[in-house]
Amino acid sequence: MNVAIDHLDRPEGVPVMPFLAADVGGTYARIALMRASPAGGRDIDVLAYRRFACADFSGLTEMLKTFVADEVHTPVRHCVLACAGQVMDDEVLNDNSAWPIDLRQLSEAMVLDEIAVLNDFEALGYAFDNRTDCGGRLLCGPDAHPEGPVLVIGPGTGLGAAARLPDSAGGHVLTTEAGQMDFAPNSLRERDVLAQLAPGGGYLAYERIVSGPGLLTLYATLCTLRGKVPWLTTPEGVTEAAAAGSDALAMEAVEIFCAALGSFAGSLAMTFMSAGGVYLAGGFLNSIFALLRRSAFEERFLHGRSVRAFLQRVPVRVSEHGRNGVLGAAKWYLKRGMSDVKPRQEVVAGSP
Repeated sequence: MNVAIDHLDRPEGVPVMPFLAADVGGTYARIALMRASPAGGRDIDVLAYRRFACADFSGLTEMLKTFVADEVHTPVRHCVLACAGQVMDDEVLNDNSAWPIDLRQLSEAMVLDEIAVLNDFEALGYAFDNRTDCGGRLLCGPDAHPEGPVLVIGPGTGLGAAARLPDSAGGHVLTTEAGQMDFAPNSLRERDVLAQLAPGGGYLAYERIVSGPGLLTLYATLCTLRGKVPWLTTPEGVTEAAAAGSDALAMEAVEIFCAALGSFAGSLAMTFMSAGGVYLAGGFLNSIFALLRRSAFEERFLHGRSVRAFLQRVPVRVSEHGRNGVLGAAKWYLKRGMSDVKPRQEVVAGSP
């Protein structure tokens, strides 16, 4: 379903009408009322924007209705959703979702003519078509924006990744299930963690370690290995204790998390030869930037690899998720042309 784009000139036939764009994650959803700028060219007008906690709503329909009631003053008949999961018939299924998404029920309840769906990290990939506008703090590598494939990685409720591959038309975004790759321990302590989480051997996804819930799992596992009773109950609690230096096991959990993220990012950067850079997206990583910078992330991103010289030239930045998801979804939607997008059919399976 990905279509190569190079700029945001509207396709012929795309009307200048407002539409909803929603970036739906496992913990938060970001919703915007958007339209292609009447002036044409590359501009998108963001008419309204809000972030919602998924736990505050019984489903996406209730959330969208709240947004429309509060922010929208004209009828809206088109919607594009960026969300993780896999579509079975009319339902978006995702193990990390706060609730299932039934596209047919949503369309009927919202009186929509059309719903288009794309993967959440695919949308982020399209948001990074102009990387100098996306900001981000440099974590390691050169402070530059070289040409080449760009990798977007986001540990949040789950672990997602997408690669933007340049081509003559401007770029093509590949979604992945990289978060489901086998976790590979790189230290004796990580081997202990793996043995505790998979005592019979076998498969353990990177997502079980490198995500918000994964960080909490790491902390609880380290407590078990040390014969301690865990008292921290949220990922935020673990990172706050680690930053304050008030809990040694929280500090160790964050260290393992950051190191494993470095290995994961380095492996994907090698896979896609991501000369254009790696973007670590999401508020979670942004909140622990200081801890990430002091960690073994860079060492594990580079360490022991035959392409070390290449990876040393790859800039790695930490970027706020912010509006990038809804902006990327809107770019994809407008470039394809609203009349050309087939609802509930052209869907990319996302990271569960």
